[in-house]
Amino acid sequence: MRVGDNSVKAQSDISMSTKKLSEAKKAALRRGVWFRTLSRVERGIIDLTVRYVDSIKSSKLANLVTAIIEKLQTTIESMADKLVRTVGLPLARKISSIAVSWGNRSACKWAEDLAFAKYLAFNVSKA
Repeated sequence: MRVGDNSVKAQSDISMSTKKLSEAKKAALRRGVWFRTLSRVERGIIDLTVRYVDSIKSSKLANLVTAIIEKLQTTIESMADKLVRTVGLPLARKISSIAVSWGNRSACKWAEDLAFAKYLAFNVSKA
């Protein structure tokens, strides 16, 4: 196996353990993206790997599993971004305008603060 080979990169990018794959599956199921994002074959690959493999040694399987996990992560991240855009930013703007109307001039910055919007989106969505 060459050092510049993609399989080496795939194995170094993600520590191939069935525990991590199982955790990724649980996270995808909780967020509702497991069935929407992955095909039946992709779900089967992850399920069989978790069930029958202790650690991934095959570079082909490592590349395949890495691609599937990256696909899940992309979907989960885009869902989070959508939540910030649709829930967090409107709330931040509303809170900012209220605070400005009460005399807090520095609160105008809150309207476009992504960290504040993210905080609001994830705390409001839990309630």
